Amino acid sequence: MKTNQLAAKVAHGLSQKITSRSLGAGAHISAQNVADEFGVSRSPVREALEMLEKAGLVEKRTNRGYFVSETEPKPASADILKAMAPDDSSVYLRIAEDWRTDRLPDEVTEQYLREKYDLSRGRLQDILVRAVREGWVERKPGYGWRFLDVAKTPEAFDKIYHFRMVIEPAAMLDPDYSVDWKILASLKDEQQRLLDHEIENNSVEHLLSVGARFHEELIKFSGNPHFHMALVRVNQMRRLLEYKAVVSRDRFVEQTNGHLEIIGHLERAEIAEASYAMRHHLGGALKGKSELLRTKS
Repeated sequence: MKTNQLAAKVAHGLSQKITSRSLGAGAHISAQNVADEFGVSRSPVREALEMLEKAGLVEKRTNRGYFVSETEPKPASADILKAMAPDDSSVYLRIAEDWRTDRLPDEVTEQYLREKYDLSRGRLQDILVRAVREGWVERKPGYGWRFLDVAKTPEAFDKIYHFRMVIEPAAMLDPDYSVDWKILASLKDEQQRLLDHEIENNSVEHLLSVGARFHEELIKFSGNPHFHMALVRVNQMRRLLEYKAVVSRDRFVEQTNGHLEIIGHLERAEIAEASYAMRHHLGGALKGKSELLRTKS
């Protein structure tokens, strides 16, 4: 893949972290850390940071490097960010759907995928890296790739939500559950921004990631890493069917309002009420998505 294409992908990834406040205003951005995270050299990272500076999302400070901007983005930033967005989503979702509906073998070579989907080596690598990150593909020892038997059916999807309805409310009732007020405030700001304007202006993939992060951050407050690890794993497993369950932005509005209700209970130290609201929230999500998946299957 050409350097400018790599830079655009890195810039897009960083822009999502900044707009979702995963990287807060004033945060220092280490070029080496970014290079390590995205698996690239420092050259496309420098180019990506220059693109973000032009968009007004970061600022360069003499002899100190780049920092997340503390001012509002420039008016032209929306067009710049749109140009950064990767164009692999449609192909990614097509491969995911082909695997979910058993139109792909369990094990494949890169050559097979490149020929089947008319992809360059670089684009296919990006897609495979994303699939590995989302938990439904792994590299075979030595040669080739293996698709993993994750949530491919509505029944498997139901079981994931039933599991979540057990562990997430229970984690809130753990004796060691302790709210990190700074993180909770950040989550509240993020959810409110979604309602204000970001639901209509962001990709479904980004909105799903924000939702997963909300639940994963709340379960961390239990202080029990096993709760968190279990939730991260099942969130990865359900992603294939989550893409299929999305038909309108209205669902994200309902989801976000549910998140804000839970946050409100936690702010008032109403832990039992927050636990009940979490179970009700997950139950409602399961009912809506499960019915939709069965309709579309």
